[in-house]
Order: sequence, then structure tokens, then C-alpha cells
Amino acid sequence: MKQQIEIICIGNELLIGKTLNTNAHWMARRATSLGIMAKRITVVGDDVDEIASVIGEALQRKPRFIITTGGLGPTFDDKTLEGIAKALNCKLEVNEKALKMVKEKYEAYLKEGKIEKVELTPSRVKMATLPEGTEPLPNHVGTAPGVLINVKGTFLIALPGVPSEMEAIFEGSVAPLLKSEAGEVTFFETSIYADGIMESGLAPLIDQVMHDNPYVYVKSHPRGEERKPHIEIHFSTTAKGSKTAKERLGKTIIQLSELIERNGGKIRFQKKKQ
Repeated sequence: MKQQIEIICIGNELLIGKTLNTNAHWMARRATSLGIMAKRITVVGDDVDEIASVIGEALQRKPRFIITTGGLGPTFDDKTLEGIAKALNCKLEVNEKALKMVKEKYEAYLKEGKIEKVELTPSRVKMATLPEGTEPLPNHVGTAPGVLINVKGTFLIALPGVPSEMEAIFEGSVAPLLKSEAGEVTFFETSIYADGIMESGLAPLIDQVMHDNPYVYVKSHPRGEERKPHIEIHFSTTAKGSKTAKERLGKTIIQLSELIERNGGKIRFQKKKQ
């Protein structure tokens, strides 16, 4: 994978362990499936200076994409847009396109009987106050728009922290962009399971197989106990077509399976989900 992404998750609730960071897991896996390599995941609190610092550091590495999650809402601790503005040394301004999105969302809430009147309070206008030169991304699930800006060849994208909103904006506006950048490259993966062989005994076999199959990444994940080893072996590759990927994975799996069995282990293949 030539194109790379860095993910920055923002929120004190992540740092104190109150909220499990499912956004990072979902986004890394989704980006990988689209042919984009996740190079780094960073978690930072609701602090403008900290946000600006990690964004600035990420921009220096020049990945094709930087995506932040969290901190786009109406409350005092939603600091992401301020942090982005500081990192880019630009001003925050009311974005008319974003304001229209926010207003239309509250008009929809009025029709649904969720609110009594449409009023663009300072807290609501805050969600449409974006760094200058940015493009708002529609949020069909929640209220706060996402944000997109091209910074010297890096797409900097800010998404909400609410998982359903993040995923909706990602699928609607971000996934097509990632797929376009990845081209025909697609990620493929599968797993087998080995019993009766310790991970220390498996390690040199994996090293040999990866040396012989440089386009395939092989990783062991112990699932059992030291006295009764049960190991998942995960195979992954990127290729321009399923035929090439299957050939690569198949050749690698056969070679490693034979080596494991020669060393007293047993192989089980992953059961297909019904």
C-alpha cells in the first residue's frame, strides 16, 4: 500500500478509560480494506495546544490522509476545530455552507417534534465555525458537519466522535476518496489455526515463509495457554486483483502448513460464517 493514513482520536474520555476507542479500530480496519495503510494512531485530550501539536507533527510526516475523530460538537470541551486552526495558523470563521447544514438539521428536528423552534444559538453556530478554507462534509445522522481540507497534498479530515456519525460521514464522503487514491489495490486476509506447537517454535517457520513470500504478511496470535497452545495465524496481502491475492495467500498457507505439520503441529482452517 503506497497511500498512508494517520488517525488522531480526540477526547479526555479516551485517555481516562471511560470510553473504549472503537472508532480507531473501525477506521483502521475500514481504511485497510480500501487499500490505504494505517501508519499511526494517536490519542489526545481535549486541549487546543495538544491537538495542534499532534496535527502539526503528523503533517510533517506527509501522509496522504490525516483523520481526526471527536471534538466537533457544541460543548465547551469540543476543541478539535480550534486545534486544527492553530496547527494550520489560520482563522476560524462561520462557514455558510456548514451553517446551512446545521440549520437544515434543526429544521428537520422541528418537523419531527424534537424541538419547539429553530434557533441558531452560539453553541449551534459553533458547529459551523470552521477553519478558513475548509469544506464541510454532510452529517446525515447527527448535526455537526465533518471537515475536509487539503494541506499541501495531505487530506486533513475531521469527523465527529459519535461512532454512528463518524461511520456515516466516512462511508458517504471519505471512503470514496480513499478508494480513489488507492486505485485498484485491495486488501485481502484470511486465518488458519495451529495446535500442538508453541509460538516460539512457530516463529522461525513464519520467518522462513515470509522470506519466501515477501508480498504476504504473516502474524501469529496466541489464543490458548502455554501448556495447550492454540494459535491463530493471520495472513494478509494487497493486490490489484483477487486472483493474484488468492495465489499469494494459498502458496504461503500451504508452505507454512507443511512446515508446522513437520514440526509436530496440527492445522485447522477457519470455519466459514453462516
